[in-house]
Amino acid sequence: MLKIDSHQHFWKFDEVRHSWINEEMAAIRRDFMPADLGPLLEENGIDGCVVVQVDQTPQENEFQLRNASDHDFIRGVVGWVNLQAEDIEDQLQELKGHKKLKGFRHILQGETDRALMLKPAFLNGISKLRDFGFTYDILIFPDQLKYAAELVSQFPDQPFVLDHIAKPDIKNKEITEWKRGIQELAKFENVYCKASGMVTEADWKLWQLKDFTPYLDVIFEAFGAGRVMFGSDWPVSLVAASYGQVMGLVKNYISKCSANEQELFWGGNATKFYNLK
Repeated sequence: MLKIDSHQHFWKFDEVRHSWINEEMAAIRRDFMPADLGPLLEENGIDGCVVVQVDQTPQENEFQLRNASDHDFIRGVVGWVNLQAEDIEDQLQELKGHKKLKGFRHILQGETDRALMLKPAFLNGISKLRDFGFTYDILIFPDQLKYAAELVSQFPDQPFVLDHIAKPDIKNKEITEWKRGIQELAKFENVYCKASGMVTEADWKLWQLKDFTPYLDVIFEAFGAGRVMFGSDWPVSLVAASYGQVMGLVKNYISKCSANEQELFWGGNATKFYNLK
């Protein structure tokens, strides 16, 4: 069975650029590079991965694409581009030359304007992605799910994937509003979902497997096994769990799924979505 980690990161730690990595997250206040991840993938039987942007700069694409060209296990890169730029089409044309560059992401969860994704300039950028075969990763908090549904409704042919199940407050067991938003978003069949980033939304020290079950139930019921994929969110996840523990919590959950559904979850869906080689 092919296994793909659809969501992980690399960075050269910089206190200013990565100010979101606060003192509380001491475990990840350092460099994380392919040499750190390679052995973990091997140890956990993962065949390849998709690296996702951290910084919102053109230099980020160069950095991640360089890592990808040096390491075969990095099957794809989700980079960053200023979707609101007037010359967005020219930029996409140029970026299309990189075979491992699969799509883009903007850190919408951190924007003061919670509905930035619905601004005309942003929508214009999204409208160009399909022509160049690029995907789009949606990184939001639950309060933005309603805007995400409005966004994807306008682009039925654009492949979207929701990162980190939209970061529900697992620690405080808040589920009702989030569930409603997920169900609305999942109605659009061009939207996939990454079962990733959950341990960081739970109690970092005291989480238990059962904490995640209600959230995974919602995701699998809403999206179906054909649109959910595994992502570790390494190394961010290290603040709350080891790579093996992150794998273990979803492995435990999907053990009840059919063999075909498990194959889709572990690698099939990510391979299809990102067109991985």
